[in-house]
Amino acid sequence: MVEYDATDETGQANAIMIVDDQPGIRMLLTEVFKKEGYHVFVAANGYQALTHLKRKHPALVLLDMKLPDMSGLELLAQLKQLKPNLKVIMMTAYGEGDLVQQALRSGAIAYFTKPFDLQELISVVESQTHHISSK
Repeated sequence: MVEYDATDETGQANAIMIVDDQPGIRMLLTEVFKKEGYHVFVAANGYQALTHLKRKHPALVLLDMKLPDMSGLELLAQLKQLKPNLKVIMMTAYGEGDLVQQALRSGAIAYFTKPFDLQELISVVESQTHHISSK
């Protein structure tokens, strides 16, 4: 596998964190991105995500808009406060236009509405992490 080292002050090369309260989504995305050659960290809520971020350095976060302990927007603000250059892609099961626009204004680089096209998500993640797949 050929990889471009995307490590800088924002994160570890080819490492992503998936933050979603639905175990099925976490498992699916973990499997997909591990097959693509990524190191994957998962969190089921905002507290776990913040704890991971203190010890690990993902280059990108896939963040669900609705979490059990805080909103995705609240967590986005905290993530960006801790690591201003962290790339965050929001995921939502709802067509919350106002919330999505607020997330983009708050620093999210993109958003996907569930169910999403996995190939499109992979493509966006790869372009943002400069990851080159061997496929």
